[in-house]
This record gives sequence, C-alpha cells and structure tokens, in this order.
Amino acid sequence: MTDLLASLYPWTKSLHIMSVIAWMAGLFYLPRLFVHHVEQADNAQMRETFQMMEKKLLKLIMNPASIATWVFGLMLVFTPGIVDWGMVWPWTKAVAVIAMTWFHHWLGKRRKDLEAGTNSVTGRQYRMMNEVPTLLMVVIVLSVVVKF
Repeated sequence: MTDLLASLYPWTKSLHIMSVIAWMAGLFYLPRLFVHHVEQADNAQMRETFQMMEKKLLKLIMNPASIATWVFGLMLVFTPGIVDWGMVWPWTKAVAVIAMTWFHHWLGKRRKDLEAGTNSVTGRQYRMMNEVPTLLMVVIVLSVVVKF
C-alpha cells in the first residue's frame, strides 16, 4: 500500500491542492453572502436568492471540496517520507485544519439558521468571522512550507 501511495504522490498532492483551493474559495465567500443576506433581510426576493446561493455553495462546492481535501490530505499523511511527526509543523497544521473544519460546520449551522429565520449573528459579526479562514490558512501554509 505504501508503494502505491508513493507512486501516486504527485497526483495526490495535486488533487489535494486543487480541493483546498475550492474549499477555501467557499470558506471566503459564504460568510460574505451571509453579510449581504443579513443586511437585506427585509427584501423577501433577495432573501430567497441568498438562501439558494448559500445552499448551493455549501452543498455543491464546499462539502465535496472539504471531503476531497481530507481524503487527499490523509493519503499524503500516510505516504512514506512526507510527514515527520517528530516535528512541530504537522501538529500545527493538524490543529488548524481541524479548526477550519469546525468553521465549515459552523457556517453550515448559520446557513440553516438563516433559512429558518432564527439567525442571531449580525452583518458585522459575519464580517469579523470572515477573517477566520484567512488566519487559519496562514498557519497552515507557514506550517507546511516553512515547517516551523
């Protein structure tokens, strides 16, 4: 099995990077949609449009991309010679990826709240939460590239 993973390494890494890009795009965009959704709450037609956009972004792009990111990421973890668990960087990356996954699920819950009309988060709070994936991305990229 490890020989197979080693031979697939360039493909696995490429697919991991592509799925991360798709996932991150959604993580950056969905909170922005929430900002506009909350700020246009009085307009029923806009509310319907935002609900459709949010649902499709989450279900058709973000969920599959996050699953692919995890699958290809775990394949990389199990590829011989890629991760040295004696170093700090895999642990900082792992914590940041778990936090990114939590944020994804938090966004999914907020989408359901918006759809149900039970949202309690303001546009300003969504703007602030929109910075979370950026901060986590910085930790992940620096962990992998600089290996701090």
